[in-house]
Amino acid sequence: MSNLMSGAMTATPLQKAALAVGAVFALVGVLGFVPGITTNYGDLELAGHESGAQLLGVFDVSILHNVVHLLFGAAAFALARTWEGARAYLVGGGGLYLLLALYGALIDRNTAANFLPVDIADNWLHVVLGVGMVALGVLLSRGRETVGRRV
Repeated sequence: MSNLMSGAMTATPLQKAALAVGAVFALVGVLGFVPGITTNYGDLELAGHESGAQLLGVFDVSILHNVVHLLFGAAAFALARTWEGARAYLVGGGGLYLLLALYGALIDRNTAANFLPVDIADNWLHVVLGVGMVALGVLLSRGRETVGRRV
């Protein structure tokens, strides 16, 4: 079993993919707190649909939304230490993002139910992230059972 923190062993492509995805989430979480990259930064709220801030002028963000991205990135760094953790992060996290896209599509975005907040651009991004993460987790874990076996 590969352990990312072990000097003797190297990370698998699955672990590297989980780390890359996590690094992007962490970066997005940090950028959500940078004025200029986040437009209407003065309107950044703790949570809820009242937050007028937008990452890159497209995606609704709040302090809670940014913190969730940071935590999701941190989860990747912790879970990618093992092959099983990396797979769980990609497949499970992708599933969570698909559920979040469904949630965002079903709620009234002008109510307290939109606590993160999410908008139409976020919903589409969540679909792409969810499908991409699940695909990476499944495709990069194929053939694992045969690694190291003689045929």
